[in-house]
Amino acid sequence: MTGQVTYHVRRAILPASAGLAAVAILTAIALLLVNTRGAQAAQAPVGLGTAANFSVLAGSTVTNTGPSFLAQDLGVSPGSSATGFPPGLVGGTIHLADAVALQAKNDLTTAYNDAAGRTPFTNLPAELGGSTLIHGVYRIGAAQLTGQLTLDSQGDPAAVFIFQIDSTLVTAANSSVVFINGASPCNVYWQVGSSATIGTNTAFMGNILAATSITMNTGATLQGRALAQTGAVTLDTNTIIEPLCLQPTGTPTGTPTGTPTGTPTGTPTGTPTGTPTGTPTGTPTGPPTGTPTGGPTVRPTRTHLPITGPGGGSTLVPMLTAAGTGMVVVGGLLVFLYRRRIHES
Repeated sequence: MTGQVTYHVRRAILPASAGLAAVAILTAIALLLVNTRGAQAAQAPVGLGTAANFSVLAGSTVTNTGPSFLAQDLGVSPGSSATGFPPGLVGGTIHLADAVALQAKNDLTTAYNDAAGRTPFTNLPAELGGSTLIHGVYRIGAAQLTGQLTLDSQGDPAAVFIFQIDSTLVTAANSSVVFINGASPCNVYWQVGSSATIGTNTAFMGNILAATSITMNTGATLQGRALAQTGAVTLDTNTIIEPLCLQPTGTPTGTPTGTPTGTPTGTPTGTPTGTPTGTPTGTPTGPPTGTPTGGPTVRPTRTHLPITGPGGGSTLVPMLTAAGTGMVVVGGLLVFLYRRRIHES
């Protein structure tokens, strides 16, 4: 009997223990996923302020060799020297130790501190070549790029990439940074604790925010900005163009569902007070254009000629009357004589 009780108790304890172990494992996995994904949390872009108007911004000086081209402004502050232009060309304006350059340098400092303080972050080894990274914040002691670094925005054109580099950034010759799935160069930030060196013929992308200086070797290109706080920016036959921000390609699919609910509450209160004062002034000027188509239906009546002459009479009428009477008498006499002759014969 005792053995049976012990057996049943053990059977009850074992499932309970297994359930607790499963819960503990699932909790650990969940925490691991949270920590891993937290480093890739969506980040807002780093605000560059007026520094966004500059292709090159330096603290001490800018020197150029060869036909470099800067699409935006060039600025130096507190230094006042920029040499090599021409043969270098600046698409914007050159600001040397003026108020515009000073404001841009202040905005650069703010942006640098913002990028350096972003969390959470993911630690990376020094060598970036051969890697594919999604959006997020990455921390590196001293960064080296040999070959190709791929940045994948995973279909989000607003994806932000921030690289927090404690000391230097150096790229080997012919290296490159490329984008896939809609990443935008304008949302890539390289916060460099000391100096950055972009190797010969390297195709680099993003905004370089260096605490000290930036050197671009012969033929290197940058789709972004070279912004150095305290030191110099050195160029040699380079092209720096403004980074473009890609926009979403979809279009809104929803339609407004609300309808106006208010109705006008006011009514007109005035009435017309004037009356027409004019009258028609024209008269018909045309005669009837039709002609009668029927004939008279009543027998015409005889009309007497008007009597004219003094006293309202005429001498012609009595004369005619007398002549007619004489003729009647003569005719009657001739008829009488003709009948008498016949009677006698």
